[in-house]
Amino acid sequence: MMLVRGQLIYPLRYAKKDVPVTAARLRRATGFRADLIRRHGPPAMQQAFDLDLGELEDAEVHPDLELLPEDVRLVLAAYACSMEKGVMRIEWGSAELRREDRYLIWHRHEPLPVAG
Repeated sequence: MMLVRGQLIYPLRYAKKDVPVTAARLRRATGFRADLIRRHGPPAMQQAFDLDLGELEDAEVHPDLELLPEDVRLVLAAYACSMEKGVMRIEWGSAELRREDRYLIWHRHEPLPVAG
């Protein structure tokens, strides 16, 4: 991680094969990465469907996130790589995390050149 002018740059390997960043999905809906994206990523484009079942969100965030100022914005450097092929794709941008299926919903992203 690197903090640059209020932007937190966080590398995220999203795949071991050559697939688009729009297929990025976290392994878990909880933990440091999920909390980081929810807390410092962009606001949700769509509001969650309210079934009036009470609060389902985790009230407690990962303790390491308490070290970051609330106004820090997250920039993901998402990449696909494997031991055999190396880095196949890398893009940067901002995404929100859908809790129900752990997919990243990209608000904006753009590719970075991969040395080949």
